[in-house]
Amino acid sequence: MTQKRETVLITGASAGIGLELACVFAENGFDLVIVARREHELERLASRCRRDHGVQVKVVAMDLMTPSAPEKLVQQLQDEEIAVDILVNNAGLMDMGAFAEIEVERHERLLHLNVVVLTSLTRRLLPGMIERGSGRIMNVASTSSFQPVPALALYAASKAFVLSFSESLSEELQETGVTVTALCPGITKTDMYDRAHQEHETVQSLPSMFLSEVGDVAREGYEACIAGRVVVVPGLPNRLVASSVGLYPRWVVRKFTGLIGRRSTH
Repeated sequence: MTQKRETVLITGASAGIGLELACVFAENGFDLVIVARREHELERLASRCRRDHGVQVKVVAMDLMTPSAPEKLVQQLQDEEIAVDILVNNAGLMDMGAFAEIEVERHERLLHLNVVVLTSLTRRLLPGMIERGSGRIMNVASTSSFQPVPALALYAASKAFVLSFSESLSEELQETGVTVTALCPGITKTDMYDRAHQEHETVQSLPSMFLSEVGDVAREGYEACIAGRVVVVPGLPNRLVASSVGLYPRWVVRKFTGLIGRRSTH
């Protein structure tokens, strides 16, 4: 008898880290449920994964910002008897600029997707994992989780939530067979980075040593998730920066990041 393949649900899978994660999971024999708004990009990814790796791929074209989207997504999977073995909460938004100048609606959308949707999907899918005695959750955070980042104030705060939530949940789930991983990439060469690079001089001046290739980030995230590691920061330069933050008083870190951040808002 052949062993049933495990299924991984990936949000924000139509581009960037989410797309690369889907490819890595498929390469390693996982069936996929890929979710994003852009159906054409999802279908193209699904065809690629089916052709190259022989896995099953379910495409769900859905805007997770719509009311009750997480509930509807989970209910759809339950109706089709698809059990999620691994949840990858990757979908997210980033706005760069002065907090007081960004529209309130954009702030609310960022918080909803980065925090509320992630929390809701985790809460709805976790009980099934606990009942089965196995499962993995990977939440995509950021190196900005480790310190305040002026000009990315709300984004950094939302990712700090993701990191803290992931670490807390990983301890709650000890002895359940379910693990939680926070993937904390630095600045990664994605469409989001390209937009920020065009619009902000600070991004343009970043040393290339801090830029990560999206494929490398996805592979490190996958390996950490499968190994059950709680926190992973891809790339040695990013790991050094993240680990050094705790060595200094918070006011020092705050002042240093403030000097950099103010350049981005003027």
